[in-house]
Amino acid sequence: MSVFNCPHRPPCPGCPRFGEPGVDPLVRAALGDLAHRHGLADPAVVSGAVLGFRHRARLAIRGRLGSPKLGLFELGTHRVVHIPSCRVQHPLINRVAGVVRRALVQARVPSYSDQAHLGLARYLQVVVERGSQAAQIVLVANCETAEPLAGCLELIREELGRELHSLWFNAHCDRSNSILGAHFERWCGPDTVVEHFGGAAVHYPPGAFGQSNLEVAQRIIEHLRADIPQGSCAAEFYAGVGPIGLSVVDRLRELRLNESSPHALRGLEQGIEGLDPVQRAKVVLRPGAAGAMQEAADGADVVIVDPPRKGLEPSLAQRLAERPPQRLLYVSCALDSLREDILRLTCQGALRLVGLTVFDMFPYTAHVETVAHFERA
Repeated sequence: MSVFNCPHRPPCPGCPRFGEPGVDPLVRAALGDLAHRHGLADPAVVSGAVLGFRHRARLAIRGRLGSPKLGLFELGTHRVVHIPSCRVQHPLINRVAGVVRRALVQARVPSYSDQAHLGLARYLQVVVERGSQAAQIVLVANCETAEPLAGCLELIREELGRELHSLWFNAHCDRSNSILGAHFERWCGPDTVVEHFGGAAVHYPPGAFGQSNLEVAQRIIEHLRADIPQGSCAAEFYAGVGPIGLSVVDRLRELRLNESSPHALRGLEQGIEGLDPVQRAKVVLRPGAAGAMQEAADGADVVIVDPPRKGLEPSLAQRLAERPPQRLLYVSCALDSLREDILRLTCQGALRLVGLTVFDMFPYTAHVETVAHFERA
């Protein structure tokens, strides 16, 4: 098989540009146009591995009893494309999916049916910890407790052995398209996956957001670190579990971290607790919605924002436009919201866009991660 052949295409929708090199030409042109409108050159593009780069995956589980499918939904449907040999996932994710499938069959666990809202196994989340090369596994099911899945969970634990980091049950009994429910129950293993960016330990509970492409995520953090002056006071909004802030705290005199997700806050608190006393004393945690915590930016030399796809909360964007820090670093995962926020941030004339860098975080798709660098005018 050629390195750029995929046995699951079509109908798998996960890599619509599989085998095509570089960033989508239309996206690259749009970012170039955005840069030119602000007097900048074409943005530099930072890339990483293009196969086996995904350390995090969420797979739907559907199909008949004794013949479940684990993979992605066909576009516009709830039909699952079984992807046992995905080329962009870490090999351990494919192995885990195979082990889970065999355990579901052997334990006679029925797959979930969206139409009937019956069956048990709904989704599988797998996160590979780089240091241990072991997998944090979450089995999401249409039941209140792990008891109906006990036999299946034990089969998974026994077969994976040292390749298993931790095993979790997640209760998701609602009729909805969300993947995870609110309740997690640990079956075995540690509380969190731990990654290191710039030396700091970053903790990921199973319900917290994490980037799937850790190689490129690390390059983004290195890029941001180089743009943060030594001895600055920095405020970070939408901090998640803290991969950016905790990795640059050694450069700072003070770090204010804002986050609203309970799962992310739990990981962030563990990361702060793991700092040495000197670094820990620099950190102030501001839990809550970013718009409600915007005063955390007051007096900060550098503000870092890493919002979700919808972009900045309007009140935070307005505050930064009217009372800008000396430097604003914006990490964007959505081009449309980035364009809108650049307009909001620069409309007062107090902030100017001085740099754009593109990171090919999602090879073979039309999505990129972009870092926008603003300075006070």
